[in-house]
Amino acid sequence: MPILPPFTVSISSSEMAVRDALKQVLTALDPLELGVEEAGTVELVLAEALNNVVEHAYPEAEGTISIACAHKLDGLHLRIVDEGEAMPDGTTPLGQLASLDVDFEDLPEGGFGWFLIRDLAKDVLYRRVGSENQLSMRLAVALQPDGPRH
Repeated sequence: MPILPPFTVSISSSEMAVRDALKQVLTALDPLELGVEEAGTVELVLAEALNNVVEHAYPEAEGTISIACAHKLDGLHLRIVDEGEAMPDGTTPLGQLASLDVDFEDLPEGGFGWFLIRDLAKDVLYRRVGSENQLSMRLAVALQPDGPRH
């Protein structure tokens, strides 16, 4: 399987644009011939991360979100950059799985998306550099035959 050349998708921060970005990224990944599970992992992780940007980084206004993808021996490297609000305390939420053994009304708000991201992605790193939020991660999909499996 050849290594896919790096590519970038840029969108405005809206729910409809997130849907378009997911389609664009998955289409660009077609040459990797991802299985259903691998494609689903990419889509789920990206959807969670991008929807968090739309909802929290740009709560009052629209802005630009850039998604850079690079296919390497150890998987798919993603980098999401925006110029919205910084993460509280400069870190991503822990994303711990809350107990579901409670009444529906008592379920906690938020956090499950970060649980999924941290569970499905490797090397998750958030940094605020100047006016930019930079979230990078690696998905262990479309690995090269000599690449490590995690």
